[in-house]
Parts: sequence; C-alpha cells; structure tokens
Amino acid sequence: MADYLFVHNHFPGSFGFLAEALQERGHRCAAIAGEGAPGLDGLPILRWRPGRKATPGLFPLAHPMETALINATAALRCAIDLRKHGFDPAVVVCHPGRGESLLLNQIFPRARRLAYAPYYRADGDALGFDPEWTRPPNLEDRLRDRAGNAALAMAYAEAERLVCPTEFQRSLLPPALRAQASVIHEGIDTDVVRYDPDAALRLPNGRILTKARPVVTFIARQLEPLRGFPTFMRALPRLLEAVPQAEILIVGSDGRRDTAAKGASAQTWKNRLLIELDGRLDHERVHFLNRLSHDEILAALSVATAHVAYTYPFSLSRVFLKAMACECLVIASDTAPVREVMRDRVNGLIRDFFDADALAEALINACRMPERMRPLREAARRTVIERYDRRRHCLPTWLALLTFLADTPVRA
Repeated sequence: MADYLFVHNHFPGSFGFLAEALQERGHRCAAIAGEGAPGLDGLPILRWRPGRKATPGLFPLAHPMETALINATAALRCAIDLRKHGFDPAVVVCHPGRGESLLLNQIFPRARRLAYAPYYRADGDALGFDPEWTRPPNLEDRLRDRAGNAALAMAYAEAERLVCPTEFQRSLLPPALRAQASVIHEGIDTDVVRYDPDAALRLPNGRILTKARPVVTFIARQLEPLRGFPTFMRALPRLLEAVPQAEILIVGSDGRRDTAAKGASAQTWKNRLLIELDGRLDHERVHFLNRLSHDEILAALSVATAHVAYTYPFSLSRVFLKAMACECLVIASDTAPVREVMRDRVNGLIRDFFDADALAEALINACRMPERMRPLREAARRTVIERYDRRRHCLPTWLALLTFLADTPVRA
C-alpha cells in the first residue's frame, strides 16, 4: 500500500474519482487545497491560505511568478504539517495552476510527481482567435502570456510525468514536455450519465421542459465569447421565428464583463448581447439560469432536442461529453478540441464558430426533424463509451500510471 497526496486548489476538482478509487483499494490519501475547497468525506485535507498578495506594479511581468511562489509557500506549510503526522507520499498528484505545488519536493523529496497539464498558454491557441471580442495580441500581450507560463513550466519540468485530458491540450506543450505527457481524460460515468426518456426539468418560473416541445440547451460556466455565447445568441432570433414552439435554456454565470469596454460602458456579455438583440427575442421562451445541479443538467440534456457546444481552441467543457453520453444532438464549433472527438454528420454536427446563420439553420433542422438525427445521437453515446468511459477506460489507465510511479525506485 502507498500514500498519495493530491494538490488541487479546489479539491476534489478533477481528482475526486482517483482519490476514491485509491482509498477503496486500501491506499492512504490526503489533500492540500485552497480555501473553500469542498474536499471529500473521509479524506484528510489541509487548506492553504496565502500570507499576502503579490506586490502590485513593482514589475508586472514578475507578478504571476510572485503570486505562484506566495501560494507555494502557503501550501508548503500544509505539507510540513502532513509530514509531522507521518504522511510521506509515494506520489504527489498536482494541478499546478496556482503554483501551490512548486516547493513540495523540499518536504517530500522521495515522492514521484505527476502534474495535471490541462493547458499551457501559448501563442497560436486561444490568444487572438476572436478578433471581434479581443484585439489582436501585441508585444505586451505576448510577453505577459509568456511570463504567465513560468510557474507552469517549472512544475511541469520537475514532474516525472504529465497528464493532459486531450491530444489537443498535449499539443500546446513545448516539444520537450510533450514527450513526457500522457493523454488520459478524467472520463464520464456512462452508467449514470445517460438518456432518461422520462426526464423533465422544472424552471424557477414554474414552466416544465419536456420532450413534448423542442428544447435547445447552452450550458457553460461563464456566458462569454470563449464558449461561443455571442454566436449562439445571434442564432436565436431566426430559430425562434422558424420554430414557434422552441424553448431555449441558457445556463451559466453572467458575472464576467466585456473588458474591452471601460468604465460605465462595461457590461456583462449577457447584457451586451441582449441590448444588441433587443426586440428580436421572445423572452417567454428564452430562459436564463445561473447554474444547475448535476442531476438537473442530466435532465436538461435528456429533454434537449439539441445542445450547442462551441469553444475557442482551448479545452472541452465537461458538459460537451455529458451531452454526447445522454444521446443529445450536439452542434459544436469547427475548432481543434471539437474535431478530436466529433465528426460532422457522424456523431454530431460541426459548424463554423463565427457563423450564426449556419448555427441557426442547423438548430432549425434539428427541431423540425428530430428523428432524422437519431443515428447521430446514438453514435455520440457510443463515442463516449468507447473512448471516455470512466470505469472501463479512463480510471484503469490513471491507476496503472499511478501504480507505475509508486513502484518506481525513489530518487537518489
């Protein structure tokens, strides 16, 4: 049996299913996380709190690294407490996004380190992808982007292995780091995430969404250009006019603002699009919700006639694969992360990220001829089962890698 330490600002985050599986097999696990992390029942967790903030304006390019080292120092104190209580991990599994794992090798020098590498900010991916909402990157932007990589590069370089959830995200790593990266998704529990023919979703206004009417869903953490929110909104007037019974469910926080606008003119993306489309939307049929529970998301995807999943060249949202697992018709953007999973007219529909008319046409056809889309929906679920099923594929691959690391001879 071995000890495993998980380091994640919002633990369990992407690591919960791993920690549970390791504990079920008799291993001892612990976690270091940031304030507010929910944790897991029965798993010891120490929460770090930064002693101060980075010095503003002293040297802007050094700000991300200073912040990372402040966080790392706070997490270091948690590691010292764990060590005092006899915890000496064979493997440290970390998500190094905030820098908290950078100094832990000083406390656990014998531990092998696995760094989760879901992204690496670099020219050529999301930076400058959308010229309407973000200006072309200038030299200052590129320098800031490069400086922001410093803490990640340090964490990745010192890890024995990296794990990326998709091939696209692995491709963003520098070649030297790419060689030590495995592609393992956290996976979807397809025994739970599946189509429910009897599903219904009650909205706060009392309306109940069912399969009796066409339902189109859009679900994102933030309603923002990164996830194609403007394109989706601009497709709605034509859809609502062509399909008078259609109901639109939009889920996500609208707290993020258009940073290109200054002062009093700064608005949330939601408000900006509602102003642009004023008078062209039937607000009785367009429903905005800040969030849904996991069970409510599954109900929404089960009743959905179509689910829109657009993204910059960034990362796939978890809902993307959940929608496919629920046999939902997914209409997605023609961007690299999507193309890794989906083929147009095989297991979903792919349209140009910026073309609202093309999206509207696809949605209209989906609402008018839902049965014609059944082969695509069934193929979507097969794709998830064959490539992203957690219990049958992803978890065994993760556990094999962790066991390999735990059995590797300790550092000299």
